[in-house]
Amino acid sequence: MRGPTAHDVLGRVTLVTGKEEFLSERTVVGVREAVRRHDAEAEVSETAASGLSLAQLGELAAPSLFSSTRCVVVRGLESLPEESVDGLLDYAGAPVEDVALVLVHGGGQRGSGVLTKLRKLATVTEVKSEELRPSEFPGFVTAEARHHGATIEPEAAAALVQAIGQDLRSLSAAADQLANDFPGETLTEEKVKRYFGGRAEAKSFAVADAAFWGRRRPALEELRWALDGGTAPVLVTSAFAGSARGIARYLSAPRGLREVDLAREVGVPPWKLRTIRDQSRGWSDAGIARAIRTIARADADIKGHASDASYTLERMVLTVTGLHDRP
Repeated sequence: MRGPTAHDVLGRVTLVTGKEEFLSERTVVGVREAVRRHDAEAEVSETAASGLSLAQLGELAAPSLFSSTRCVVVRGLESLPEESVDGLLDYAGAPVEDVALVLVHGGGQRGSGVLTKLRKLATVTEVKSEELRPSEFPGFVTAEARHHGATIEPEAAAALVQAIGQDLRSLSAAADQLANDFPGETLTEEKVKRYFGGRAEAKSFAVADAAFWGRRRPALEELRWALDGGTAPVLVTSAFAGSARGIARYLSAPRGLREVDLAREVGVPPWKLRTIRDQSRGWSDAGIARAIRTIARADADIKGHASDASYTLERMVLTVTGLHDRP
């Protein structure tokens, strides 16, 4: 899973398309790292396409006061103002040599016209972040294990998907944990079950499910079971993030869609949509927005080596369950 080099991204446009946020973000991070490996002093910036003006587009080509090498990430390309489309296409057709421009499109039909035009340019490299089919998740786990220098048996990869669920961030973190805890060893089904088996309810996604139903005591009990059983704290925050994204997408999805189309819009399989639909009845837009911020803070604290991860997670559970609107 080799990342891009500076040669691949500087003086070019990287177009990231698709609804799978984890894969999209991995591509963005890969471009940033390639630029910084090339020039540690490179200037890195982000902006939303919705506010991208002609003046900002002009700044892309202008020399920087701080560094000649730059990485510019433009998110939400589907919201690019119509008056900025021609300017962006002009730049993408002749990008500046020392600038790596990353355009992120979240999927869907909105903004498809500009995508069609960008794809025709020789200076644009598209990286698709398509949602995985159920049969593709074990292969993803296998690739993640290989990325971390490990080998995993096919049965073990399938067992990990069954234990963790279909959240790519959680699966990636689990593969990382296994590779680090069993260095140089083949990851077997027995090793996976030792870490992620046991009491079926004691999984990160079970903690998240209880919390997003607003069930404080069961959520805290599941959290304790999960941590005592060796579940990595990052898996818990990943599961919470996945649940929050699902509910947020459901709340903002167009009404009146067929179930299969609504599941595609939300980014989950149909069986998961039913759970999200029921859970969403206890959530307002404001409440889920606050929950997402709470989860992001907890995740950052844990990855920043919080002195007491269990306390951080308990505080997250208490806050999220408190935000649930009980009938």
